[in-house]
Amino acid sequence: MEQTKQRSVRFGEYLVEHRATVRSTAAVFSVSKSTVHKDLTTLLPVENPKLWQQVKGILEENKSQRHLRGGLATREKYRLRREKEQPRQEQPP
Repeated sequence: MEQTKQRSVRFGEYLVEHRATVRSTAAVFSVSKSTVHKDLTTLLPVENPKLWQQVKGILEENKSQRHLRGGLATREKYRLRREKEQPRQEQPP
């Protein structure tokens, strides 16, 4: 259990230092998003309340921006698809 508490603090410190998302934090530590989220929301408030306040702010900010990030990702996906499908036009000399 002590190892899990320490892990939650490491997750929190990384998230705050890099202003990261749960997904990117999970990728860095090679664990699931569920593990990161559960450790941050259930263990961290008990283990380190001061760090939890910072983490909570970042999680709320990420949540408020997720619809915007999703829209940008979709726009980029279709922009790349259009570029790939269009044949390159040669410029006249």
